[in-house]
Amino acid sequence: MPSHYSPATPGRRRLLTTGAGAAAALAFGTTVPARAAGPRPDRRTLYVDPAGGGDHTTVQAAVDAASGPGFTLVLAPGTYRETVTVHEASAGLTLIGASGDPRDTVIVYDNAAGTPKPDGSGTYGTGGSATTTVRAAGFTAHAVTFANDWLRADHPDYTGTQAVALKVTGDRSAFFGCRFLGHQDTLYADTADLSTFARQYFRDCYAEGDVDFVFGRATAVFEHCRFHTLTREDLAAAPYGFVFAPSTAVANPRGYLVNRSRVTSGAPDAYYKLARPWVPSSDTTARPMLTVRDTHLGRGIDAVAPYANMRDAYPWQEQRFAEYRNTGPGAAVTVPENRPRLTRAQAASATRAAYLADWTPRRRDR
Repeated sequence: MPSHYSPATPGRRRLLTTGAGAAAALAFGTTVPARAAGPRPDRRTLYVDPAGGGDHTTVQAAVDAASGPGFTLVLAPGTYRETVTVHEASAGLTLIGASGDPRDTVIVYDNAAGTPKPDGSGTYGTGGSATTTVRAAGFTAHAVTFANDWLRADHPDYTGTQAVALKVTGDRSAFFGCRFLGHQDTLYADTADLSTFARQYFRDCYAEGDVDFVFGRATAVFEHCRFHTLTREDLAAAPYGFVFAPSTAVANPRGYLVNRSRVTSGAPDAYYKLARPWVPSSDTTARPMLTVRDTHLGRGIDAVAPYANMRDAYPWQEQRFAEYRNTGPGAAVTVPENRPRLTRAQAASATRAAYLADWTPRRRDR
């Protein structure tokens, strides 16, 4: 894993500073030399620069201007403090962080589930708290950080502490070399509705959080990714949280697949569970599915009891959880009945190709 996919440092604005300067000049100084050159109505690449050196200064303005499928937005290094929604009409949209380092290009906001809406109509709820929401099919992002820097310590009176960095429901959505920063419910890999089996792909990405920070009902494949569990000052005892909380629909034969990845921790040893099943009240027939294979599980994962229940009515043992050839202290088999494992024959179908079917994700930044 490249060294720039490193854990965030403590504090409210975690790794949100940028290295604009030379990188921005390189990416934008020669690409858009003169805005006075006249309109280019057929151009399908838009440049975003908060300093005013591109076509737009905000990501949302560029998304809104990308009227039609197949646009590319190149984002100059900077911190874009805004919420972004990519609607269904923007199919095939691509976001590219210009420097190639996701630390340089950050989309961040600080809504939580319990944050009151400005119009007084209630609170945002979990899905509504997302800094970035992607509903369009065929979305791709390269070298961008999606973050939610809402902190429990700043709002001790809130009960809705979920704060989503990215919610993605579009089919064939791919993320390469991106980061997802938050605490509770950081990365919401979901579908538009129960009858849709949206496919998503994450490669060379970094996600951090504490409670259920990778969750939802999508068919999602994570390869060569790093998942980092944060320490917590508001809790004195384990568990601090859970890495995965899938809510796969019972009719979906594929849930989350984690392959050749790493789980690391900034918390004490064994203070985190690998997963728990999320059976939401909106779909009480859900059968969460998670397969973790060929992955290194660090000391932060409780090897004795790596899974837990979210609701006692839906025990994790009745869900579709499995592991295969994992390594590291968090993968030690100390209580066999607590570590459901695939056979070699079963593992043969737990692959990216099997999960994504006729879709092969491709990079679009080269």
